[in-house]
Formats: sequence, C-alpha cells, structure tokens
Amino acid sequence: MDLNLKDKVIIVTGGASGIGESIVRKLADEDAIACIVDRNEEMTLRLSNELKTKNKNTFFVVADLTKNDLCKDAIDKVLNKFGRIDGLVNNAGLNDGVGLENGSADSFIQSLKINVGHYYSMAHFAFNSLCSSKGNIVNICSKVAETGQGNTSGYAAANGIRFELTTAWAHELLSFGIRVNAVIVSECFTPQYKWWISKQANPEEALDAINSKIPFEKRMTTPGEIADTVLFLLSSKSGTVNGELFHVDGGYVHLDRRL
Repeated sequence: MDLNLKDKVIIVTGGASGIGESIVRKLADEDAIACIVDRNEEMTLRLSNELKTKNKNTFFVVADLTKNDLCKDAIDKVLNKFGRIDGLVNNAGLNDGVGLENGSADSFIQSLKINVGHYYSMAHFAFNSLCSSKGNIVNICSKVAETGQGNTSGYAAANGIRFELTTAWAHELLSFGIRVNAVIVSECFTPQYKWWISKQANPEEALDAINSKIPFEKRMTTPGEIADTVLFLLSSKSGTVNGELFHVDGGYVHLDRRL
C-alpha cells in the first residue's frame, strides 16, 4: 500500500534505536525524509549513513532533548534544511526506575524532563510549520500509565501526561487541520527489553512467563509492528482518525489474561 509519504519530512525523536529506529527505517522504505533526533551520536551516524548508502534521503540532529534550547535548535535545523515539517513522532524516553521509595523530588522532576518535557517542546517549536503543512503528531506512550509497574513513579506519570497531551492537542489543533494520535506500547521486544531480560536469573523462563500473559499468539509485539501503526497514523490513509490512543499489544492491557 502506498501511504503517500514520499518526500514528507518527518521528525522522529529517539530515532537511532529501538522503536524509533524501526519507524525511521519504515519511513525510508516509503521514501519519506526521516529526520532523526537523538542524543546518541554514534548510533545516529551509523543509521543515517546506512540509509544514505541505500539512496534514502535522511537527516539527523544530535541533541539532548532535556534541554529546551536544543529542542528548538533541532526544529530550526530541520526547517533550515527542508523548509517544512510534515510530521512529528515523539518517541524518546527511558524507563528510569524513579520510584517513591527509591527516588526523590529532584529525580522525579528530572524523569519528567527526560520522558515528557520534550514532547511539549518539540510540538511547540514545530507548531507553525505543522500548521502550514497540516501535518500530524504521533506520541509514543507506555501502558504503565494505565497499569502501573512499581518503582516507576516518574515514567508512569510522564506517560499519563503523554496520554493527556494527545487528547488535549487533538482538540486544540482541530482548526489548524493537525491530527494528533498516540500509540501505546506494552510488551515490545526492543533492544532495551532484551537487555533487561538478559539480566534476569533465568532469562528464558522470564521471557516465557511474560509471553504466556499476552493473549494474541502468546508473543511480544515487535518494533516493526509499532512502526507500521505509526506510519498509518502519519499517512493520509488514516483520514479523520484523531485523538485516539492505539494499543498495539496483542490485547495485553484490555483482554482477560486467562484467554
């Protein structure tokens, strides 16, 4: 299916690895212009150079998005290069384990900066260009905002804010023709998840136990499946879909786990 994303300028934060990397690769497959914004210079360069060897039009900015001025700088660099922004995928973040017992007020606020402050800043600085292009915003979120997890006060709160920003922006930006949706990630086998599994006493048993609780096919979602949904939401094929929270998780959150 042609998603009509050819030559569309799409920014993906945290685009050098994991889910973000899958989104960037899928955008490149559609001949969109994937603009990677990531703090890891080595991984960003590796992905960008690989795509360029395949004659894909890509661009990158290395930036620490906890710094508001660097969020603005990233948007400005994309606009200086291409003159437009057609889509923004807010994806960067980290489940940093800031809990109530083992955290502090300062670490909690820092967790919000790492995990949601830049969602606002990137959208704010891209706003005028998105208005001009009638572009789209897709926010990547985690199910921990709904289910909890323990020892994740900062990350859970940040994702609750991501949920609410999605619906608030969808309402606020109606008159500008900008659609805003979210993809909610549950058990997705990213490199970070794989690393966490490897640290368990019995990694294979731990993985089997998690898979057994996922209703559909008893397996985790892949980063590519998340990316496919993101591309659909960025495209004109999603039509009037707006303000929606899509759980791409095999029914992990909402179906009875006895299934």
